[in-house]
Amino acid sequence: MNKITLTTVLLIGLASAGFFATAQTPTPSAKQTATPAEDIELEKTLVALEKASWEAWKNRNASFFSNFLSDDHLEMHTNGVANKAAVLSTVATPACVVRSYSVDKFRLLRLNADAAVLAYYAEQDCVCNGKPVPSPAWVGSVYVRRDGKWLNVFYQQTPVK
Repeated sequence: MNKITLTTVLLIGLASAGFFATAQTPTPSAKQTATPAEDIELEKTLVALEKASWEAWKNRNASFFSNFLSDDHLEMHTNGVANKAAVLSTVATPACVVRSYSVDKFRLLRLNADAAVLAYYAEQDCVCNGKPVPSPAWVGSVYVRRDGKWLNVFYQQTPVK
């Protein structure tokens, strides 16, 4: 496993652990509560959300992200870590231009009844602040369900070498 991939896996694991440590009551593991059909439905739900986020990114739709991202959301970029406020302040500006994108090869890892990781492959023709965004990349998106709604709490892209 290369250093970037191992770092990504560790960061997602640490981020996920932090979300679970703050829970008020223990949640049964996904293996005990989720059926294969429920996992399929969850994957469909999260893939649809992820695809909608790419379309919103392309269209500079900050209002989508204000409802899609958790208040404690974090993202890892080549230039550091960004929170929800930083994402929202960038999305609606012309700083980034997305000409095209494609996403596929989705895989779901349910962590428990209220948390899951969606991993997938993404390609994009995008320029931010005059520099091309590395593409293709493997993406990791961590979701939690709060008040019955799935929210994105962590997002990272790892460029493919």
